[in-house]
Amino acid sequence: MAHQAPASPTALQRLLIALQPHRRLVALAATCSVLNKLFDLAPPVLIGLAVDVVVQQNTAWLSRFGVVSVPGQLGVLAVLSFLIWSAESLFEYLYGVLWRNLAQTVQHELRLEAYGHLQQLEMAYFESSSSGRLMAVLNDDINQLERFLDHGANEILQLITTVLAVGGAMVVLSPAVAGVSFIPIPVILWGSLRFQRRLAPRYAAVREQAGDLASRLSTNLGGMLTIKSYTAEAWELERLRQQSQAYRNANGRAIRLSAAFVPLIRYAILFAFIAILVIGGLQAWRGTIATGTYAFLVFITQRLLWPLTTLGRTLDDYQRAMASTNRVLDLLDTPVTIPGGQRQLPLSRVRGELCFEGVSFAYPGRDPLLRHFDLQIPAGSTLGIVGSTGSGKSTIVKLLLRLYDIQAGQIRLDGIPIGALRLDDLRQAIGLVSQEVFLFHGTVAENIAYGSFQAGREAIEAAARLAEADAFIRGLPQGYATVVGERGQRLSGGQRQRIALARAILKNPPVLVLDEATAAVDNDTEAAIQRSLEQITAERTTLVIAHRLSTVRHADRIVVMEHGRIVESGRHDQLIAAEGAYANLWRVQAGLRRDEALTL
Repeated sequence: MAHQAPASPTALQRLLIALQPHRRLVALAATCSVLNKLFDLAPPVLIGLAVDVVVQQNTAWLSRFGVVSVPGQLGVLAVLSFLIWSAESLFEYLYGVLWRNLAQTVQHELRLEAYGHLQQLEMAYFESSSSGRLMAVLNDDINQLERFLDHGANEILQLITTVLAVGGAMVVLSPAVAGVSFIPIPVILWGSLRFQRRLAPRYAAVREQAGDLASRLSTNLGGMLTIKSYTAEAWELERLRQQSQAYRNANGRAIRLSAAFVPLIRYAILFAFIAILVIGGLQAWRGTIATGTYAFLVFITQRLLWPLTTLGRTLDDYQRAMASTNRVLDLLDTPVTIPGGQRQLPLSRVRGELCFEGVSFAYPGRDPLLRHFDLQIPAGSTLGIVGSTGSGKSTIVKLLLRLYDIQAGQIRLDGIPIGALRLDDLRQAIGLVSQEVFLFHGTVAENIAYGSFQAGREAIEAAARLAEADAFIRGLPQGYATVVGERGQRLSGGQRQRIALARAILKNPPVLVLDEATAAVDNDTEAAIQRSLEQITAERTTLVIAHRLSTVRHADRIVVMEHGRIVESGRHDQLIAAEGAYANLWRVQAGLRRDEALTL
């Protein structure tokens, strides 16, 4: 017989597992919630005792404790009332503080855990997931869970306490009245479960639409220059309207169902309350139960049944929280497919020898780009890599940094397979200046020191000078203290690229990778950077990826790539003389005739 796969844990089970580290705080908060509700249920008892004192006087229940006079019994009830109200207020304060602190702690820890896990995932995950949807999980969904722990958990506990405490008291005092009181409870619970099952997919759809809406907003804010330059404001506003309307519709479907819950439950409660009023009144009239007991039952019935009308809102909050919990925990359950190795490699011991041996690689869902790719790069040498777009130049860098994992072959750093190295050690040994420069919102100095956070001002300025950035930085309104804006939008492309180059120089890695590092600078700045590179690349393994061949002209070796293969290899003058692909590219870019190219 085939074995059934184990059932996946529910959202609540997953949440309880996540709360395990805080089980003592949860237990303490839950205890305060229960005690608060028990003291909250005490006033109807006091009302029943007060009625007994007035009706039965010297023979009232309190007279059994030696307090015979009516004023004395009322005095005792006054003291009890003060103590009960004080205890209720104290535990209300305590559960409020404890649940809210728990909610804030879980929110804080879960957000950090989710973001920390997100940083460990491979680049392919980010390419298949929109940043807006991830933002919705890290922000909106975690906040939704925090709101539930703030209020919803306490409401559920107090509702359970009310049903058990009041129900037990009613069974002891009047089984007949208790039986009538309990009639609507199964109906309410059955209806609640039915509503819960129908609400769950609707709130899951709400969270999905919330993620899509956040994705749209994030994309549009990042692409505002393109939107404005193509006068697409009206088009994007309409697309946002449609997305927002879809979110509104998803919420509307959930609201229509959840709003119908309370009115239906009220009718079940109404009939039970009328029956209790009549049956209990008849029993008191006949003398079956005391008048005070009847007063207690009438008041306590309200405390039992009317809170059930809040069950709809509580379930509403619960379903919203569980939908968010699933999304957050699904992110945490996403497996890390590129784990780091265990071997340490201190920077001081890195020589920088690189070796690609029989490497094969394909992006997910695409044809293989590299097949049995081989490349040797001696330590301390400069390698230029050129070729047409899509030939695999930048892919080599991504594989070297283990942003993606190879399907076959081996990549070695100083003879050690990079898969065996700790990711931190591997990436600390490599400085990357990408063609897609990213600057963080902050000052120029902070962006240059990114990754070298302990660097002093002198080191920052020295790196900027080597990157030919010092002059333009000093010309900014606040110099190195100038805020660059989000993504560096207050700077030109060339200025951003020079700051990124200064950042890599300050890192001082044994291996330096320049991926189109001078693509956004003018010819004069490129010439100045080329002079600086002679100092920067000295005694350092350097990979220079470029479309502009002038950038790699003085490299120790140049390789030309096409369709994931090396088609030519050699020094600049050798490749020019070979009259192959490199020579053709050189002539096109330099605007030279064949005989002129051979003389350069």
